[in-house]
Parts: sequence; structure tokens; C-alpha cells
Amino acid sequence: MPALALCLSLLLSGCVSLNGSTYTVVEPHVEQPVLGEDSSTVKASTYSELVNGVLFFVTQGMETGIIQLTDYNGDVEEDLNRACLEVAKDDPLGAYAVDFIKNDYTTILTTYEATITISYKRTLDQISSLVNITGTSAIREETVQALSSFKTELALRVGYFTGDADTVKEQVRQAYYDTPAAALGMPECTVTLYPETGTQRIVEILLDYPQESTALKRQSQELMEQAETILSPIRYQIETRRLDLLMEALPGAVKVSAQGGSTAWDALVGKGANHEGLALAFQLLCDGLGLESDIVEGTFQGEPRFFNRVVRNGAAVWVDLSRSTGQTYTAAQMAEMGYQWEGQEA
Repeated sequence: MPALALCLSLLLSGCVSLNGSTYTVVEPHVEQPVLGEDSSTVKASTYSELVNGVLFFVTQGMETGIIQLTDYNGDVEEDLNRACLEVAKDDPLGAYAVDFIKNDYTTILTTYEATITISYKRTLDQISSLVNITGTSAIREETVQALSSFKTELALRVGYFTGDADTVKEQVRQAYYDTPAAALGMPECTVTLYPETGTQRIVEILLDYPQESTALKRQSQELMEQAETILSPIRYQIETRRLDLLMEALPGAVKVSAQGGSTAWDALVGKGANHEGLALAFQLLCDGLGLESDIVEGTFQGEPRFFNRVVRNGAAVWVDLSRSTGQTYTAAQMAEMGYQWEGQEA
């Protein structure tokens, strides 16, 4: 039998090119494949199991794996090439992590043994660090955490993805204003989607900050210490008085400069901040007191302007520290002065 097997054995090979123009788009396969004698060997008898086996090797970061095909009715050579291309080009993880996939197979009677060789463009740490989220809106929350620690790279496996790279960039921009303690200069953002189409994607976000992370962390620490100095006399007062006490403290605490910097650090520690930096500083202080507030990006007399909305005793009031460091305004007063913003009542 060994001699007969040797005579019947045919060694065939294939290599997947990621530039191929014809392929089948499928949803990611997540089924656990049937393992062989060890974890580097899986069994398959259908095309979907074949694809799932190749994807299993990728999820494990394996460079080589064996697929044993039994009772397989398809064209083995064609299906191996197609399955490898499908994983490398159409599956989010494959498109993100794989450089190319090669396959060789040997046939003995009705059994085939395929050797899958995978070359990666990502490290195993990058693959294992992927964060699973659902929906495009969840990108903002994950980016907040990345910005807070000045991470330079974030990769998210997003289910039910809608939008495009510009949608993601807007989420990153919004996340920046959600983190005033770390908003020390808007990072340059590069977004890549894997694959280019589909509702299941891996979103890669690369962040290039205006300063080194050590300098940013030092500034953030200085900012938080100064904020604590301002807030410590107020924090333990009754909740209904905290906003009024904060407004009383602000004239001596913030530095206003129309030509100043655009961060909270400039407003509280540096030589002065413009309207953007002042809005970030006010948001930081409100967060520290547990006040419901947010940064508003609107216009003042037709020019771009950052200011704040904060809730006082259940009603919203508006603050623009570049106009007054100690006064709040109603929506009607803001409109009369020439402010406009999204969601503004007519």
C-alpha cells in the first residue's frame, strides 16, 4: 500500500494573489473547525469548512497549517485558491493581517492534505489586540480611551459598520473634545478600512500627535493638578451651588487670549487660550464637579466659535469664557448676541 500510495500521490500547488479581480464575497466564518491530531491540523469536507479552516489559522496567527479534506466533491485546486483568496481579501481579519497565503496539496486516493502557508503584515500582538465593537457609533467611545492614554494606533473589529473613512475621522474628532484633559493638540488621523466594502470591517486608526507622548503626559498631569486646585474648595459644596461657585472662581483661574492656544492647558496653566481652549477648560472643570455639560461648536456672528452648554437646576444655560469668564446666558440671550449652533431652537 505505501508503494501504491506513493505512485498515486500528486503534489500540486497554488499561490493567492491579493490583486485578483474575481472573488466571492462572504460574511466572516466563526465556526470552530474540526481539529485533527493537533491544533495545526483541521478537517474539512465542504467548501465552507475549507474557508473556515484557513481563517482559523489566521485567527491563531499560525504561519503554517494542515487541512485534511475527506469526501470532498469540489475541485480541490480551484477551491483551495478561492478559499485562500476569500480569507486574504474579503474577510476583515484576513484583509487586515495577511500579506499573502500559499497552498500546496497532496492527494492519496480520495483523501487530500493541503498545507497552508501564511505570510503576515501584522504582528501577533496586533492581531490579539483587536477590539470587538458593534456599530459605527461605538468607535467614538473606544477612541476616547485611546486618546486619553495618547495611543498612536487603534484597531477595531466593527460589526454592522456604516459610513466610510470620513465618518470614522469625525468620530475621532468628536472623541478629542470628549477628553479635555488629553486634548492637547488635535492629532493627525489616518483611517484604513479592511476590507474596502461590507458591514463587517476592521477599522485601523493611526494617530500622529503634535508632541511626543512624554511631553503630552506631563502637560496633562500639570493640567489635572491645576484643575484640582480650582475644584477642591467647590467639590464638597451642595450640588445646586457648584456651578455658581465655579463661575465665581473662573475670573482668577483662567487666562483669556484671542491669539492664545487652543487647549485647556493653555487656559489654566499656560499663557492664555482662545475660545476653543477655554471651552475645553470649562468642560474639564465641569466634568470634575459632575456637572452635566458639553462643548458646543457653533458660530458667533458668522465666525466659528466654541462655547459650552451646562445644566443648572434642570435648565440649560450657555457659557462663553472668551466673552465673559463669570457669566451664563440663556439660549435666547445667546441667539440675540449672534450665536448659532446645531439644534438651536428657532
